[in-house]
Amino acid sequence: MKFAPTELTEPERALQAEVREFLAAELPPGSYPRALGMGAGNDPEFSKKLAARGWVGMALPKEYGGHDRTAVDRFIVVEELLSHGAPIGYHWVADRQTGSIINRFGTEEQRERFLPPICRGELGFSIGMSEPDSGSDLASVSTRATRTDGGWLLNGTKVWTSGAHENDWFVVLCRTAPLEDGHKHQGLSQLLVDLTSPGLEINGIPFLDGSPGFNEVVMSDVFVPDELVLGELGMGWAQNTSELAYERGGPDRWLSTFGIVEEFLRLSEGTPLGDRAAEMLGWATSRWWALRNLSLSVARLIDEGQAPSVESSLVKEMGTRFEQDVLQKVIELVDLEPSPESASLFERLVAAAVQTGPSFTIRGGTIEILRSVASKGLGRG
Repeated sequence: MKFAPTELTEPERALQAEVREFLAAELPPGSYPRALGMGAGNDPEFSKKLAARGWVGMALPKEYGGHDRTAVDRFIVVEELLSHGAPIGYHWVADRQTGSIINRFGTEEQRERFLPPICRGELGFSIGMSEPDSGSDLASVSTRATRTDGGWLLNGTKVWTSGAHENDWFVVLCRTAPLEDGHKHQGLSQLLVDLTSPGLEINGIPFLDGSPGFNEVVMSDVFVPDELVLGELGMGWAQNTSELAYERGGPDRWLSTFGIVEEFLRLSEGTPLGDRAAEMLGWATSRWWALRNLSLSVARLIDEGQAPSVESSLVKEMGTRFEQDVLQKVIELVDLEPSPESASLFERLVAAAVQTGPSFTIRGGTIEILRSVASKGLGRG
């Protein structure tokens, strides 16, 4: 593993200050529905405002509308957006990972078609990995694409597909060759699929609080032309693994419950905290800082051209457990039955976290799978 100690440079700190100033002006407290980290709602107009500042598609090449900036620069912007609870849902997946994998594995035609609108904040993507009967074994996907004139016919079902009801496209991991000799990682490919395609049905899977987010996507003979095969046929597993380094190691895996602690402090302003509250804040702050530095180290590795799948898996494993632990410690400090209908933002955030918090250690890979990835990466599996 390569978790090198690192700090922000002066130019990086200047970017941080610029983003904070923008958010203070654009989203002052009370002017928007604050969210739990990446659980934010979709606001295409806000996404376009960020893109106009050069903060969407930051690490993508200028020739496709990007800004040739670093993964660390994007880390800085994302950290501020998430800690502010900003409405980033529309561009989130496209900016976090889809744009990067299209840039890395896609054809020139695909780069020219998809990257400019992603960088303008005009194109929303979802992830088509998980399936109903696969559990955490991603390689056991049964969604299948079969050859037809000019392309492929896609059949199967994806679940937990966040934002599919609002986004435009998703990247589907599917089997394009028969399973042979039990080698599940072979014969998998990735396809770029329009979410408005004929034969594609989107069924909402509401959270416990009734809010939309997850979806089931059923595909029945969905036609996907050859030009929308992403990367090489049969290389879907390797491509998917590299994609997970972008998905698992960022601030989104340890900032979901940050707003709860911030609101707790805001409500406590002007009154003594007490020993238990001070102890909780010290505990939370030290762990946030440690996770932040591990996550920042992952961004540095990406900038060096590496694919830190082991490091990012560990960040997610530790970060998502921490998010749940923070919630539990705050609940132990306050005497209330939080209601989603409360006039108090603090109570609304706590209620949302109680109902959605169990998903933190599941979405993006369960902690058991992440530990397995880390173990194998260290030569122990």
